[in-house]
Amino acid sequence: MARFYEQHGRRPRRAAGLAAAVAMTAGSAVMLTAPAAHAEVVDVNYQCKTPIGNKGAVSPIDIKSTPSGGAYKLVMSFQKGVSSSPVELGKGAMTPSALIQLGGAESGTVPVSGPPNDKAIPANTPIKISDLSGTYTPKGSGKVTFTASTLTIKALGTTTTCTPSNHPQPSLTLDVKGAGGSGGSTGGSATGGSSGGQLPQTGPADSAIALGTLGGTVLLAGAAGVLWLTRRHQRA
Repeated sequence: MARFYEQHGRRPRRAAGLAAAVAMTAGSAVMLTAPAAHAEVVDVNYQCKTPIGNKGAVSPIDIKSTPSGGAYKLVMSFQKGVSSSPVELGKGAMTPSALIQLGGAESGTVPVSGPPNDKAIPANTPIKISDLSGTYTPKGSGKVTFTASTLTIKALGTTTTCTPSNHPQPSLTLDVKGAGGSGGSTGGSATGGSSGGQLPQTGPADSAIALGTLGGTVLLAGAAGVLWLTRRHQRA
């Protein structure tokens, strides 16, 4: 009897170890298939041509992305104000927009825009730019960089154009897969504005979720096997 338990008592432990190993493997697969992205805050030296002369200001720029269907929603954030107005800008008097320069596996620009100022901007003070958003749809596949480009400020019937003068580094890098799937340098399509609902997510993010679900199913199956073996030996 002692030999029976010595020989057969190992099976539940082996099954439990196998189930744990499968769970760890599934978890590793989820981590490896997660979408690759790298973002950092980059200082951008804007030189602005205003109706009353040239002005300059440095603002840290942050660009973030969120998968949305086969596209990405981009949000460009300014951590400091740029340019200024000699007169007060009342609520809703100023509307900002910008371009994000694509690089790497794609070329072209993505237009982004934001809502008018939600409160008055005092005269001769830096103009705080609200978050600007737009949509980027990849055409090719590979690593794509996103760099702050021209900023446009419209206020009181005037237009101020601000251009980066310090050749800033990319604020965001994405590893994308476009509809063509062949990679290379192709122009990406994009639409500006922050309106519109979120589309169901597909692609790398959903693949990670699917693998996670599969790993959970395998883990449950392993646990059921352990329970069956345990009950079998108890009856024996």
